[in-house]
Amino acid sequence: MKHFILTAPIFILSISMSFSQHKGNYNDEDFKISRQNIAMSGNANIYNPTVQQHINEILNPSNILSIDVKALHNIKATTYTAVFNLSQIGETAEEANRLINQRIDGVKKKLMAIGISEKNIIVDVISFVPNYEIEVQKKLFSKTYTEVPSGFELQQNIHVQFTKTSQFEDILTACAENEIYNLVKVDYFIENIAEVYKNLQAELLKLIEEKKAYYIALGFDLKDYNVAIADDKFCYLPKDFYRSYQAFNSISFEAIKKNRGVTTAKKQTSYYYEPLSYQNFDLVINPAIVEPVIQIGMNIKLLYTPKPKEQKTPATKTEFVHKYYVVSPNGTIDVKELNTGK
Repeated sequence: MKHFILTAPIFILSISMSFSQHKGNYNDEDFKISRQNIAMSGNANIYNPTVQQHINEILNPSNILSIDVKALHNIKATTYTAVFNLSQIGETAEEANRLINQRIDGVKKKLMAIGISEKNIIVDVISFVPNYEIEVQKKLFSKTYTEVPSGFELQQNIHVQFTKTSQFEDILTACAENEIYNLVKVDYFIENIAEVYKNLQAELLKLIEEKKAYYIALGFDLKDYNVAIADDKFCYLPKDFYRSYQAFNSISFEAIKKNRGVTTAKKQTSYYYEPLSYQNFDLVINPAIVEPVIQIGMNIKLLYTPKPKEQKTPATKTEFVHKYYVVSPNGTIDVKELNTGK
């Protein structure tokens, strides 16, 4: 790293250049590569407009309470499976099968030497088809084109399971030595994913209790609220988070000096692993990662709305009419109202 001693008037410029170079070649705002130290509102962006907008956001009070907690767990895979594709052609089916088995046996021998068991090397047959060529038969006034078998093509996949990332380089070398170059994919696996979700759930419950205590400290009685809930969980593999970019500079100072043309070269596409950002999560377990990991997360949202107040109806006065019955000796009944004086 070069060190520069600058005078006071240029010191601010030096600081802005240093911060801009920490961004790397990738520019996340427009998915292009940023050219360092280009004068544009100074030599670097002063602030992120999205962050600045969030800081200046005006809060709107509400009587509806919301508890939204999110947790993420970065987990290193316990096992990996690399899938390689290979194809072999031969004049006969027997020749194609013999040649491809020689290559596969060579890979198995190399992998077993580095501690990978033969039971962890699985061969999957994809296709076995004949190839055809056009045979031209000339006649006196015409030509006849006929497809005839010219050989056979056998295509297979090799699945290699391993437990250490350090073994992957040896696996690639073993395949390359046997003319197998097509790496299809690498799958990641973890054991007992249910236990991972259970631990995340326990951590989220702790966060919920803390936020409930916060609202109670502010004077809210949660017994006066109706609650609704929504939850979600997810599991993402590293293959879901690889992004691509091209880093290059097509300016040729040599062409300017010599007044010559520039031949455009093919620019290589680079790939990098960009996991989920932590900025939206309340809890991240194992946040510092140095290799691609499996990201497992869980979200829980509680919404508290005030219970409707009960309306008390005024008590109504009940009037009672007192009556008495007079029965005569001959059996007749006479009804009389009793005057209570009210």
